[in-house]
Amino acid sequence: MKLTKRSLYIIAIVVVTIAIDQLSKIWVRATIQPHTDTQIGERISLIGDKFIMMNIENSGAFLGMGSNLSPTLRIILLLILPVIVLGFVLRHILKDSTIDNWSLFAFSSIIGGGIANVFDRIVYGSVTDFFFIDLGGVFRTGIFNMADMFVTTGMIILIFVSFGKKKKNEHTKEVS
Repeated sequence: MKLTKRSLYIIAIVVVTIAIDQLSKIWVRATIQPHTDTQIGERISLIGDKFIMMNIENSGAFLGMGSNLSPTLRIILLLILPVIVLGFVLRHILKDSTIDNWSLFAFSSIIGGGIANVFDRIVYGSVTDFFFIDLGGVFRTGIFNMADMFVTTGMIILIFVSFGKKKKNEHTKEVS
């Protein structure tokens, strides 16, 4: 594969996403006392009770889903399947030159976040989560990390791009 400006852009976004996530997790593991089954760990208030940092090891997927699966199913659903899907998406965005820059950024962020969390599962057996947001019943998250933020942001961007394309196509049909 020839390294084009476009493929370097994709690789740079993936690498930066992984680096930001991994550096944040290294910092959290080194500085925040973790929550365990027997001990409540440290909670650091960033903005009152609205935005908190803590150190939780998540053996499941997003919001702990899948943590009760058998070890074999967990390997298949949380390691093998994500690696295959991420590989296909990366191959697709590297080959399809019609994808716009916003979508490339979104897909690259999703891939980087996915790789970062899969890396944690392989190396540590779990994913380090540390952010929690509670806006008093209006909005409340589970505990998440930077990789989750990149994946979620990528998905939101793809939704907006998709709506933008749909609206543009509807306008084009009306004009025709």
